[in-house]
This record gives sequence, C-alpha cells and structure tokens, in this order.
Amino acid sequence: MSVKPLGPAEPLGILLLAGTHERAHYAFVLATGAAALGRAVVLFATNDGCHALCADWSGLADAARDAGIQSRGVAGLAELRAAARELGVRLIACEAGLAAADIAPAALLHDVEIAGVATFFAAIGAGQVLTL
Repeated sequence: MSVKPLGPAEPLGILLLAGTHERAHYAFVLATGAAALGRAVVLFATNDGCHALCADWSGLADAARDAGIQSRGVAGLAELRAAARELGVRLIACEAGLAAADIAPAALLHDVEIAGVATFFAAIGAGQVLTL
C-alpha cells in the first residue's frame, strides 16, 4: 500500500485538548509553520485547551513559562497567536469544551469561532489531524 503525500491544498487540523502552556505554544508553532507554507489550518481547542484562545491566556497551566521562552529568543504565545491570525489560521473553540472548562465565550479573542466537532471535521475534510 502506498501513501499519498499531503500537499499544501489539504488542510491541517490541530486539536488542542490540553491546557498547558507547552502544548498551546506548540499548537501555535505548528499552525503558523503550516500556514506560512500555504496550508489551510484549523486550530480547534476544547476543554482546558480553550484557555489558549482567550484574550487573557493566563489560565493556561504554567503560563509563566512564556517569559522564559522569550528570554531565549523564541517567539512567545502572544506573538504566535498574532502571526496565526495574520496568516489566516481558523481558530475554533469547542462550545462543549468552553462549558466543561467554565470559560465564558466573552473571554475569547474577538475572531474565535464557537462551534462543535462537526464543524472542525467539515473544515479539514480529508486533511491531516494533529492532537496536542
């Protein structure tokens, strides 16, 4: 059985389940990297991962880690989130995940969609899914 390589036209779906800074940071690293290469990217956050899509992301576990990363010359979460939005990454917060994590929709960045898993799957179609 041969494996067909994915091309830039096939979307990348990133499923962010965890609410740690490390996983949220890398979700945005992957999202911006793929988008910079021309891939359509959908980042779908659920449960505590939704904190990464909040205007104030200090609810992420180990949020203070960001300062250390930046001090070593690595882009911080704020910079990566801004780049993702500029590159057209579609950001979706799971409606049920927001409720599970007790996050009010008003806490989200202004351009984050609120939808369910069916919307995520429809957006990525036959594309690749990465889970963090």
